[in-house]
Order: sequence, then structure tokens, then C-alpha cells
Amino acid sequence: MLRSKPYSGPWLHRVVSSVLLASTLWPQPGQAQGSDTTSAVPSAVLWLSALLAALMLFMLAYGVRQSLFAWQRMWGQTRYPYAGVLHADWPQITVFVAAHNEEAVIAQNLRALTASDYPANRLRIVVVNDRSSDDTERIVDQWVQAHPAQVRAFHRRGGKPGKAAALKDAMAWAEGDIALVFDADYTPSPGLLRQLVAPFFDPEVGAVMGRVVPRNAGVNLLTRLLDLERSAGYQVDQQARMNMRGVPQYGGTVGGVRLSALRAVGGWHDNVLAEDTDITIRLLVAGWKTVYNNTAACQEEVPQEWPVRLRQVQRWARGHHQVMLRQTLALLRSPHVTWKERLDGLMLLGIFLNQPLMLAGWLLVLALYYLRGFEALGQWMPQSALLLHASLGSFAVFMHTTFAVLLDGHRERLRLLPLQGAGFLASLPAMSSALLGAVADQFSGRELVWAKTRRYAERVNP
Repeated sequence: MLRSKPYSGPWLHRVVSSVLLASTLWPQPGQAQGSDTTSAVPSAVLWLSALLAALMLFMLAYGVRQSLFAWQRMWGQTRYPYAGVLHADWPQITVFVAAHNEEAVIAQNLRALTASDYPANRLRIVVVNDRSSDDTERIVDQWVQAHPAQVRAFHRRGGKPGKAAALKDAMAWAEGDIALVFDADYTPSPGLLRQLVAPFFDPEVGAVMGRVVPRNAGVNLLTRLLDLERSAGYQVDQQARMNMRGVPQYGGTVGGVRLSALRAVGGWHDNVLAEDTDITIRLLVAGWKTVYNNTAACQEEVPQEWPVRLRQVQRWARGHHQVMLRQTLALLRSPHVTWKERLDGLMLLGIFLNQPLMLAGWLLVLALYYLRGFEALGQWMPQSALLLHASLGSFAVFMHTTFAVLLDGHRERLRLLPLQGAGFLASLPAMSSALLGAVADQFSGRELVWAKTRRYAERVNP
């Protein structure tokens, strides 16, 4: 199932690009310093240098963004105006549990949900069992028999693949105007449902997102690195956007949507892999707000193997690009969006462009090196901007992750920072191919292929 997609800003592409691009500040071999070569520069070199300058400015913008978010979280104020909602006339809600071959984890999820302190007479739990071929159906039916007043089973045996398509079909089972969504491997605490529902008392709120925390972080190096990623993405990135009145992202799980708002913007789209990013932007364009609550934490299971991780992040990136291609113009034209939301929304949509553009930047650097065309770059970008790119590009993501770790109180995890480059190198091809796949999807209209994330938990009997 789809996870929320916190920014996993790889640091290695910042470091390498800064080192390579720093060579632009030095004269080329065989050239005298101060010589005027602009008149002899071939037009191809000028075009290549202009393109490289544009890529550098793009990545510099994200370096500035990361720096601002990190400093805001470390020394700025935290904004969450709904913290005082502790006792209320809680509305009727429906909790949807997205499940596909989840025999190892579904009972654990249902055990946690039925133990919630949310008023039992206003809580309905619908398990969306999407074409499972394992023992998920039998386990779910046993929970329905044991908790007939709370648990329902929607056994989906056909239809389009994917979480968005399954949720779209399951909406007929909704009771009330608030729907919370969990993936089957999540284990919410007793008070989490109230925390997620509280912001919906604000009539402007269309979606709410909680924090995701890995419960298997200590298994191996990969899970520890993903724990760093989650910490940076939620503790800093999501909360900073909330504090700065930007665009916190609904992440597809550990969150909720207002069903009347969802229907007003056209419901779930089943032709996109990132239904969470899609609904975040469509709600924003229509004037609805998304709220992030950093204290509404829920545990998840992160991938423990690199191939599983790469398939997951490729699906995220491809779905994100699909939304970018479809929703950018609507975001630019919407009269309901503030300039902060518009800027933050555009940068949210473009976040997964960093990896393929970094590959393109490396190729341009090599081409300009062999063409002896680095001096032409100075015609498009001053040396002060190059130095700013070198400093922010190299260190902003370190600051981003470091501050998140310090805010979480896990100083010992800082020793893993240099190893984040392994994740970047491993995911670079997958991220780049995701962009090509999204562009092909846009023009071909082909059927989407949903890659389920493997579960590692031992089977938990009901």
C-alpha cells in the first residue's frame, strides 16, 4: 500500500554536484586567467551552459527551502491551533483499512482500532480487502463476527487494481462525513482517532495527516536509514510547512478526509498511483486546507530489503510525477490559493524531479568539461550564486536531517548521516525511470500496475 512520501532529499547529489560545479570557478586547462573567450564560445556550449545554470537554480531553490524548513523547526514556533480540542461532541466517522494480502498484519491493526477510545457508537471500521489471495479474508471475517457492531468487511473481488480504485469503491460503506484511512500494517494508539478528527471541527479543513514512525527501525541498515528519512520528512518538512502556512501533504494513511470535500473535488481518482498527493492538490485548488499533526504518531513497517524499497519509491515518484503533470496548471490558476501555498505546492509537486535532473546535470558537467566550456556558465549565473549553490546544496539536507534527529531526541543516530548516500545511489535509477514512466502514462493512457510493498511481520492470529 502507498505510504506517505516525506522528502528523502539525498545528500550525495548535492555534494557531488557542488564539487563538480565548483570547477566552474577555475580556468580551463590551456586557458589563461582573465582571457576573453566569450566571442569564441560555440553556440552549443552556450546552450549547454544555460541548461546547466537552470538546473543549478532549480536545485538551489530546494536547498534554500530545506534550510528554511530546518531553521524554522529548530528555532521557530510550532503552529497547531487544534491542540485544545480534547473533549467534544465527536462526529460519526468511518475508518477504512486498505488491505491486500495482509494476513501477517491485519489482526494487529484491527486489535488496535477496536481498542480505540473513540466513542464506539460513532465508529465504524471497514476493512477494504482488495482481491487478497491469502488468508486475509478469513481473518477479517472472524473479526466481523467478534465485533459485529463496529467492524465491516468489504471483500473486493474485481475492478481496477490499486488503493485509490479500492477506496473509491468502498466509499459506499461510509457512515458520517469523516473518513480516516489506515494501511493494514499500521497500529494506531487508543487516542489517535480523536487526534485525527479534531481538526475537522474547522469547516475549512478538507484533510488531516498524522506522523508515521517505523516500528522495525532497528532491523538493519536500510530500516535505520528509512527511520532517518521519516524523521526528516515529518518532524521537519511536514511540520515546517504547517507552521509556515504552506501545504502539508495528506499521506494516504494515518490521515483523514472530509467526504463532502472529497465528493466536491471529484472523489478518488483511480488512474493515479499517488492518490494522496492527488487529493492534496485537488483539495488545495478548491480552497480546502490540509492539516498536519506531529503528535498524532502511528507506527508502520518499513521495507527491510533494497529491492522492495526501490519498487516502493519508484511507485511514489511515478505517482507524484503523474499528479505534477495533471495538476500544475490548475494550481497556478486557482483563485483560492495564497502565494505561499502556490509556491510550496509547486515545490511539493516537483520534489521528485531532483534525482533525474541531477543525472542530467552530471552529463552536462561532463560535456562542458570536455568541450572546455565552463567559462560560458558565468554568462548565465554569477559566481556568488555558484558559491551559494555549493554551500546550501551540500549542507542543507544534512541540516534538515540533523535537526529532525535532535528534535526527536535521538542524537546517536547522527552517525548514520554519511550513509544516506547509499540510499541515493540505489534509488537514482528508479527515480529517473519513474519520470519517464509518468510521461509515458500521460500520453498512452495505459493501465497502471500496482506494486504492493512486502510485509515482514510474522503472522498475528486473531
